[in-house]
Amino acid sequence: MPTLTFIEHNGTRHQIHGEVGQSVMQAATFAMLPGIQGDCGGACSCATCHAYVDEAWADRFPSATGTEDEMLDNVTERRANSRLSCQLVIEEGMDGLLIHLPASQY
Repeated sequence: MPTLTFIEHNGTRHQIHGEVGQSVMQAATFAMLPGIQGDCGGACSCATCHAYVDEAWADRFPSATGTEDEMLDNVTERRANSRLSCQLVIEEGMDGLLIHLPASQY
């Protein structure tokens, strides 16, 4: 099981385990991580799982397109590395994945 590290906007770090094939949002919500609500359950329709993929990991995921890109237009503090964590699937070799959480979700 890969270990994922989430860093809150205030610098607080959380390490959780995620399963291969699971979304980053699922791993976070199952661990009851603050800052990722996932209100729509992963349907890419609410943006309450907005996160910033650390630049060192950004190329490990396909670019946001379609519905995800449209939903990201509605988040506060969108950045080049903004993603909806429900659209990020954990794969083998992602141990150490680093995700930053926006202040707007607290």
